[in-house]
Amino acid sequence: MRISDDRYSRERLRMELALRFLRHEARTQTIRAWTGLSDDRIRKLYRSYMVQARRELPRHRGKSPHQVAYFTRSLRLQRESAVLASVLMLLEVVPSHPAAATAALPGLTRGEQLCQAFEAYRTLVPGAQISFEHAVFLASALTRGDQLRLGDCIDCGSLVVAERFPARAVRCQQCRPGK
Repeated sequence: MRISDDRYSRERLRMELALRFLRHEARTQTIRAWTGLSDDRIRKLYRSYMVQARRELPRHRGKSPHQVAYFTRSLRLQRESAVLASVLMLLEVVPSHPAAATAALPGLTRGEQLCQAFEAYRTLVPGAQISFEHAVFLASALTRGDQLRLGDCIDCGSLVVAERFPARAVRCQQCRPGK
């Protein structure tokens, strides 16, 4: 082992990523999947480092979001989903082709990129409705490509998030008839 090797750098990166996820109100199971930390370690991090934030940042319990219909529920969510998907692609959280995806999306590098993408999205869309947990689900679903996909509006070519097999042609909210 070289003196210049930092034996603890990977562990430090895991802890820093977990704290960042905690600030974004991620559930314990999400943090565990992306960092590899145990549930107990995550709870101890929250108690130790999130003292001031306990009142403002609630700990969400239960299952993470898993319904793709959330992203197509309203025109506003469709627009926000397209913005978030664009940022996820730009920061290479989601590959341009689902087939090119690596075996596992969760990891420290992609976790950092995911946080950067979510923070950029929140800057671009004030009062955004999509939570961090939904952003994680969107990134995972787009990477897998089995439920959601990125498509182009058939009229103007703008990016849209669509179900894998849509019932009708995909249009952005600007090109929808009756608008």
